[in-house]
Amino acid sequence: MTLAAQSHGFLSPTGVEIAFVLVGIATLSAALVTVTTKQLVHAALWLVVALGGLAVEYLLLTAEFIAWVQVLIYVGSVVVLLLFGLMLTRAPIGRSPDADSGNRWAALVVAVAAAATLVWVVVDAFRATWINLDGAAQGSTKVTGEILFSHWVLPFEALSVLLLAALVGAIVLSRRSSSSSSSSTTTSAANGRAPR
Repeated sequence: MTLAAQSHGFLSPTGVEIAFVLVGIATLSAALVTVTTKQLVHAALWLVVALGGLAVEYLLLTAEFIAWVQVLIYVGSVVVLLLFGLMLTRAPIGRSPDADSGNRWAALVVAVAAAATLVWVVVDAFRATWINLDGAAQGSTKVTGEILFSHWVLPFEALSVLLLAALVGAIVLSRRSSSSSSSSTTTSAANGRAPR
């Protein structure tokens, strides 16, 4: 038994575990603010904080590759795509009454049911799973690449198609709104009125 193992009991937390819990609380708080705020731009910025917190959690779990993928793809691409979509579709920047549908209790029930189902599925799937400590680290690039391109190729490609569809949809919506505004300007100029 080493000195480090003797100094910490079985349930005594280490510094990494304390940091993991604190970052998890901050990430959960940012996620709650993301779904409860009525300002869309603020929601997108709080989403950056939540996704960045997840990246820190991956770093604390020594999964550096997954952490940098999280930063590059989600924080660097998805949120930027969301902000471009907000700007291109001319979504309201301030408080929007349309952002509150009045179905908060139904949404809360669905969210709790989805979270409970996810926790049950993950616990059931990994209940009898053992990690090989002599092999490569589970969060390493080698293991992640082998798992991703051998078992998860189809969802990986489906996600790329989904992101492409979101980008094309934002471009189509922006072109439609700009063409409708230019046609209204042309109509008002033909009638001799100043555009509003």
